[in-house]
Amino acid sequence: MKTLWAPWRMEYILGGKKGGCVFCMAMGEEDGLTLYKGRDVMVVMNKYPYINGHLLVAPVRHVSGLESLSMAEMAVVLKTVEQSIAVLKKVMRPDGFNVGLNLGKVAGAGVEEHLHFHIVPRWHGDVNALTVFADVRVIPEHIQATFNNLKPHFDTFAPETWA
Repeated sequence: MKTLWAPWRMEYILGGKKGGCVFCMAMGEEDGLTLYKGRDVMVVMNKYPYINGHLLVAPVRHVSGLESLSMAEMAVVLKTVEQSIAVLKKVMRPDGFNVGLNLGKVAGAGVEEHLHFHIVPRWHGDVNALTVFADVRVIPEHIQATFNNLKPHFDTFAPETWA
């Protein structure tokens, strides 16, 4: 029998929530995963990604549903989703994307109290038998390396001026 070690998972399994909303905490501290902090929107890397480049785009304002966003916030959030995809296309050259949001716990929302879009780049052949048979994901690049590749592109963001 072969063993696949993933010690980083223990933090996720045992960690629970530390001190509140991860998005609100990301706005107030440097966590090493926040690519952009603006007046109305933020872009952070998913700490437990499905694959390299899995980004989360959230309004700065703590809201749980689309109906709570103003039209200006909605425009900035969606424009930031669009521009985040453009950065991922340029830097990582994926073959496609899964983009969406999970509203409510039963829909899979891990942080249901703070609305956020998932942007998941996809490549032909990025799902292999390990995922299907062993419930294991293989992520070929360390999250910090992905962050370092993406961060310079997000340093030029100014989504509040795009709407």
